[in-house]
Amino acid sequence: MKKLFSILTLMGGLAIPALAQTEESNWYTTLSSMDSSQLTLLIILGVVLVVIVLLLILMVYLMSFMAAVFKKENPALANEPSWWDSFKERFVTGKLDAVGGKEEKAKMMSDHSYDGITELDNFMPPWLQWVFIGTIGFAVIYFVDYTVLGTGLTGEEEYQEELRLEAIAAEARKANMLAGIDETTVVFDESAPSLSAGKSIFESNCAACHAADGGGGVGPNLADEYWIHGGSIQDVFKIVKYGVVEKGMIPWQDQLSPEQIQQVSSFILSLKGTTPAAPKAPQGELFSASPAPAEAAPVTDSTAVVATIE
Repeated sequence: MKKLFSILTLMGGLAIPALAQTEESNWYTTLSSMDSSQLTLLIILGVVLVVIVLLLILMVYLMSFMAAVFKKENPALANEPSWWDSFKERFVTGKLDAVGGKEEKAKMMSDHSYDGITELDNFMPPWLQWVFIGTIGFAVIYFVDYTVLGTGLTGEEEYQEELRLEAIAAEARKANMLAGIDETTVVFDESAPSLSAGKSIFESNCAACHAADGGGGVGPNLADEYWIHGGSIQDVFKIVKYGVVEKGMIPWQDQLSPEQIQQVSSFILSLKGTTPAAPKAPQGELFSASPAPAEAAPVTDSTAVVATIE
């Protein structure tokens, strides 16, 4: 069981960097963007991986069990190290000298003694040697990839690529936000690009009934303070979107996008207070964007002294 626990610990230590890397790459976002077929394939691969790990653990246990059986049947094998001990000695710890033994005393460096503590001239453990060799190999590959072949991205190139991807993601978020505009989320956009786009839409689709300057014709005057169906941005957006069929105004939701309806609604409200060439008589009710302030009560001086005539 101790050997099995050691193997599991080693596997867990190797898995920690992979888990950290997965977390840094925002695995949840990637997982949520997968469709059902991709998720099914991922689950199948996960099950296969778990089965493989369980088979490896079972194989290690069987090998340990068989080694114990062979040692019992052949006493000569009892003094031989197990395969796990041989593996540790060759690749992990190296051969350890007995404490106070002849080999350890031969490695003592008498000139490196401080307060009775003597340094031993030990070799690097095998795992550290393999790590060192691995760093050399990685350095060679890194140098060839970035300097000789030039296929690897530099820090500046990676930064620019991240900016490019974020710009694409920002455009996608903006498109989703604009596509979700309705009569409850619409806002008055008085920016120059929005009003310019709204003016073009108005002149192409609305000027025939409301005149190019909004003075009205078949439809009502859009430049005065009077509105039939309300004069807020939400009211105008709703009328443009759903129309007023009984009055002859068609719904524009099938021909204009939510962003375009917001633009033309904002342009219509920007006409308020202008002077059309031939304004139509006001229709509807006077609309005020904010309620009139309540009349202030007269202020009295509580410290005033009332004079009386006797």
